Amino acid sequence: MIATIPSATVLGVDGRPVVVEVHVSNGLPGFNIVGLPDAACRESRDRVRAALLSSGLAWPLKRTTVNLAPSGVRKGGPGLDLPIAVGLLVAAGEVEAETVAGMAFLGELGLDGSIRPVPGVVSMVDAIGCGTVVVPPVSVAEARLVGRHQLRTASCIRELVDALRGAGPWGDPPCGGQEQEDHPQPDLADVRGQRLARWALEVAAAGGHHLLLSGPPGAGKTLLARRLAGLLPPLGRVEALETTRVHSAAGVPLPAGGLVDRPPLRAPHHGASAVSLIGGGTAWMRPGEISMAHNGVLFLDEMGEFPVHVLDALRQPLEEGLVRVCRARASVAFPARFLLVAAMNPCPCGQGGPPGSCKCSDAARARYARRLSGPLLDRFDLRIPVTRPDVAQLMGGPAGEGSAAVAERVAAVRALAAQRGVRTNAELAPGRLDQVAPLSGAAQRVLEWRLRVGSLSARGLHRVRRVARTLADLEGADGAVGEEHVCAALELRADPPALEAAS
Repeated sequence: MIATIPSATVLGVDGRPVVVEVHVSNGLPGFNIVGLPDAACRESRDRVRAALLSSGLAWPLKRTTVNLAPSGVRKGGPGLDLPIAVGLLVAAGEVEAETVAGMAFLGELGLDGSIRPVPGVVSMVDAIGCGTVVVPPVSVAEARLVGRHQLRTASCIRELVDALRGAGPWGDPPCGGQEQEDHPQPDLADVRGQRLARWALEVAAAGGHHLLLSGPPGAGKTLLARRLAGLLPPLGRVEALETTRVHSAAGVPLPAGGLVDRPPLRAPHHGASAVSLIGGGTAWMRPGEISMAHNGVLFLDEMGEFPVHVLDALRQPLEEGLVRVCRARASVAFPARFLLVAAMNPCPCGQGGPPGSCKCSDAARARYARRLSGPLLDRFDLRIPVTRPDVAQLMGGPAGEGSAAVAERVAAVRALAAQRGVRTNAELAPGRLDQVAPLSGAAQRVLEWRLRVGSLSARGLHRVRRVARTLADLEGADGAVGEEHVCAALELRADPPALEAAS
């Protein structure tokens, strides 16, 4: 007898429908899985057998063949355990085929028969065309985000079989619909002094401009960078679903409600490999850190300690907002539209400054500066030197402006960008700059001189004009971008002394 059970797998962040075909016939007892399964799929045989026997269900002592269609596409992960088990029960005559008609199944099986969650439920449910989907209990809130399926759940295979036979009720999901726990965001009021860096942080959040902070240890670079995500407005419905799909596919824990509605902050260690940052792998094409920072902030602390080839891999995603990972077995496009903020010391010893205060040789300083290539450095719209704050400010100075007040101004500027048809001013196309960011005569002369002396590239010109548009929006200037805005944008783009060799 043959049973056909719909299901799905994940490749990258996209779901792919899979049809699990199970054939049980007379012959020497055996169990084979075909259809390009990976190691996790092939091991389903042992998990399914133990789960059925532990649940008091029959294991057919016959020839069993499982085909994962379409057969020419590789399948990965343990999420096909449950549809294989259900298909086996239907093909063996333990469950009537009519009871599973129009139903799809997703889930991993434990040896005790429990149904466990798998990564990528949002994408897999979205790829399924059936009206009813059975998912693990803890995945119900996540699957509900798709919004077009009837969802069923069961805690174990025994409970599922009883529900299909009409001998028991369907399982209840865990307390769903809970409010997301309110984890307070770090407040910008905690930062003492640092007037220039605080201003740059606001400009970066308002316009979506990438920010590089350079200064000695203890100056407050990390303190500032970790407060950037708290200045961004909450994610809209479409952005929240995009981010949730990525986090779900990566296996990152989701909020209680299932939806990631706040801009994420990702801060990988400087020892991260290129694959962990960009994404990919061999059997499982997993999203990298830049994709998990999609619609949020990617913070690279100690940027000067990252390998050069890892940093240069960021150049294309910063321009296009996605990363294409090509392997021999598959090619995947991951979303990667993020706001990059980086912090680094001026030199290996961290002190920088005049001779005597820095212990590094000239060769060591030059080698450290070359870690940031010119093309990568050119993609930072804002490059800010951060010095240690004054003692009086640290010990008893007044608290700075809080994140809530700054976030209101940021939201107002982003609302103006939305009226122009973009999320932020940093996404304005070069061809639209003359329309939305026209230059005054004095501003045009300043930029023309910078281009002629070679201190500004064509890409830098566009980025300076976008920053100037953001500065004008923060001031409430609706007309042309003035000379003061262009000069301020150029000041915010100045190279710290230790990085001049890299630019």
